[in-house]
Amino acid sequence: MADHILVLEDIVKAYDRHLAVDRVSFAVPRGSIFGLLGPNGAGKTSLIRIITTITQADEGQVWLDGQRLHSRHPEQIGYMPEERGLYKKMKVGDHLLYLARLKGLSKTEAKARLTSWMEKFGIVDWWGKKVEELSKGMQQKIQFIATVVHEPKLLILDEPFSGLDPVNANLIKDEIYQLREQGMSIIFSTHRMEQVEEVCERIVLINKGRNILEGKVSEVKDRFKENRFRIDYKGELPEGLLSQVKVVGQSAGQITVEVSEDAQANALLRELLDKGVYVQAFNEILPTLNQIFIQQVNPAETYG
Repeated sequence: MADHILVLEDIVKAYDRHLAVDRVSFAVPRGSIFGLLGPNGAGKTSLIRIITTITQADEGQVWLDGQRLHSRHPEQIGYMPEERGLYKKMKVGDHLLYLARLKGLSKTEAKARLTSWMEKFGIVDWWGKKVEELSKGMQQKIQFIATVVHEPKLLILDEPFSGLDPVNANLIKDEIYQLREQGMSIIFSTHRMEQVEEVCERIVLINKGRNILEGKVSEVKDRFKENRFRIDYKGELPEGLLSQVKVVGQSAGQITVEVSEDAQANALLRELLDKGVYVQAFNEILPTLNQIFIQQVNPAETYG
């Protein structure tokens, strides 16, 4: 448990007759960016509400930083929900001060940290504006600052790039990386699988309240590979050269094959070179997390 900031053990949560979380267990390594994934209604929000002590689990245990979860732990957690909770009529500065004080900061410390963050984002002149005067993307920046100002041990971000243009999305992404480098542990929840591949080191996939997949992103992708390789070449392929492999796609100067094992791919590459074929690229095709997500959630679909 020492290597993990958060550990969930056999968590169960039911609402009336609906079993929202069905014996889910996973652990978030310290100083990592961890993807909490799942379709709508999978149980992600129920798990986050339990981790943040908004609700309690019916069964199971949650451990934060080596201690069983208790009522003071929210002071060590930063949570940015998908549905932003800013008060539209308040001025930005007053609102941020209010939220920082709720997290246990003194007024002086809160103002110093908030000023530093606003200078970093180049938005000091927003201090006196009302929240309702800001665009959705601007409000997103304010919400992010409010979530991290107390320097939590665990940061939970639900769709953090929603409403942001690419420039501001990269700005927030860079700050997430820096927080991780400073030792903060981050749970990243999103429907955008390409963002998960780029940002997360490990993931857990929840479906119908149960943990159906967990591991390092690279290991998960490797686990679901189909031994497919894309070959880019110049010239003509000698007749019969590909008779020992399954051709699954072909176009001018490119061919995709499926082999029975990695050794066969190496043998194929050697044969191509021995026969004088000019090979420009020979790349293994790994499934994307989006393809794996769809295949695991909807087994009837394939990603071939």
